[in-house]
Amino acid sequence: MKTFAELGLDREILNVLNELGFEKPSDIQEGAIPIVLAGRDIIGGSATGSGKTLAFSSSIIQYLKPNKHVQALILTPTRELAEQVAKSIKIFSKNKKLNVLAVYGGADMNAQIRNIFKTDILVGTPGRILDHLQRGTLKLNEIKFLVLDEVDRMFDMGFHRDVEKIISQCPQKRQTMLFSATISPEIDHLAKKYTKNPLELSVESYVDDSKLEQIYYDVDGKMKFSLLVSLLKKEDSDLVMVFCSTRRNADVVTENLNLSGIPAQAIHGGLVQNKRLRVLKEFHEKNIRVLVCTDVAARGLDIKEVSHVYNYDLPKTSDDYIHRIGRTARAGEKGKAISLVCNRDYENFSNILRDEKLKIEKKETPEMGFVSIKVQDNRKRNFGKEWQIERPKRNFGRSSGRNNFSRRDDKPRNSRRGNNFAKSQGSRFENSRREDNNRPRNNFGNQRRENNNFSRNKFRNRNSFSRKRF
Repeated sequence: MKTFAELGLDREILNVLNELGFEKPSDIQEGAIPIVLAGRDIIGGSATGSGKTLAFSSSIIQYLKPNKHVQALILTPTRELAEQVAKSIKIFSKNKKLNVLAVYGGADMNAQIRNIFKTDILVGTPGRILDHLQRGTLKLNEIKFLVLDEVDRMFDMGFHRDVEKIISQCPQKRQTMLFSATISPEIDHLAKKYTKNPLELSVESYVDDSKLEQIYYDVDGKMKFSLLVSLLKKEDSDLVMVFCSTRRNADVVTENLNLSGIPAQAIHGGLVQNKRLRVLKEFHEKNIRVLVCTDVAARGLDIKEVSHVYNYDLPKTSDDYIHRIGRTARAGEKGKAISLVCNRDYENFSNILRDEKLKIEKKETPEMGFVSIKVQDNRKRNFGKEWQIERPKRNFGRSSGRNNFSRRDDKPRNSRRGNNFAKSQGSRFENSRREDNNRPRNNFGNQRRENNNFSRNKFRNRNSFSRKRF
């Protein structure tokens, strides 16, 4: 095992690492730092929490000088990861006086615009980076370093085209670094298209069985939440993360844990950014000890002192499972991963068990009381708004002689001009109706009246013709 000094880092970075208590490099750091310091493009495969930020930022910090232009761009899939990466680079580069900025959606755009023009290292999500490019508030013509962190996660979130649009606006003469937990065919295609003779480095993701205990309970679906409450109250735990498959499940579990006397907060993509950052801060400071989250919190976030990870909903693949349980048993500490498996989880759990490297022990379900779940039905809650029928408005007494029904999507039937026309015609019809009141109403009378009118008009026309001619 080499030291950081033997990897080629300069004195200013080494001093910071000594202050932070970094004693020896991780596997990905030992393999990647010499490559990136040599200026080579790299494709790195490494799991979350392996120390990738220092690995790819070492060359950026060591070779950049402040000049108030964006010289390095780092793309991340989530807002939280952008904040975390930017914060880490600020710490590593404090002796270099480089300006580092994180940009992402949900934050003040004007504040970002004001700060971009004095930024050396920009960390952001693809969507917000594109927003700035389209507004003309960001130029990438002086980019020397391009980093794509958690590329597989970005592609899973649908950022493939956005990433390519951003890369196309960067100079061809640059150093490109791609880091991902898994190397898929899409990532391989991206690397061949936008990198130059890259070196591939893969650090195997593994679970240290001596530090991490993995167990599961086969439980009836109606008792899953009751088992979660029972374990949270009985287990001697520090910080706890509970993973759910959807935002709605996370919100329901959080609400019911609080009703059961277990303080908890939820974090997922449906929350505004300020709320997400506030929840993470409270969790870091141990103001709350139970964090209920979706997989958005499983990638990239550096959350220390997590003693227990609960899989309330099982992920679909073993890779996702490893990312989740990788939140615990860090820095030589022990941890526990507990999966609650019911009938709807069997298919996903069988996919996880296909990974022979994982050793998950079955435990007998303990005795427990039933805890009811309060579920908010969004359809019932919004029934009055979504399904309310707008009553038609009736215009009684109008001269038009009929009801004017107005529907939500329809335009008014009569314009101002049309109403005036109807009024004038109405008065004319009223006069004719009064004259006809004393006349017979049968068809014979109507026919005789029409014949008389025709004869009278004919005679009148003949006389006028004769007068004109003679």
